[in-house]
Amino acid sequence: MAVNQLIIAAISGFLAVAIGAFGAHGLKNKLDDTLMAAYQTGVEYQFYHTLALLLVVLIGAQFPSIGLYKVAGWLFALGIVLFSGSLYALALSGVKILGVVTPIGGLCFLAGWLCLVIAGVKSL
Repeated sequence: MAVNQLIIAAISGFLAVAIGAFGAHGLKNKLDDTLMAAYQTGVEYQFYHTLALLLVVLIGAQFPSIGLYKVAGWLFALGIVLFSGSLYALALSGVKILGVVTPIGGLCFLAGWLCLVIAGVKSL
């Protein structure tokens, strides 16, 4: 399971760099400030949670009996898809209704962090 999350983190990191570069160079004169800000927020949160996913893989290897580390990793991965993905789609399409998906991704991020808190307490 940790190998799957490691691969997902590596792919997410690669995509975050590619998507960020595309936004910085390919979209800078094509999106208005509001849509560009949404796009940039998606990139930032993808980077943050890609790093969090990598940390979960490393920490989870030290405490394999605590399954909440794996759950946190899957929640971070899902959050990246829903939160960042919806912001990319919103920015590129201009379809505002896509923004309703973003908070679901944010809740996945929050749940992932909460899992880490509980897992950390259990490992004491």
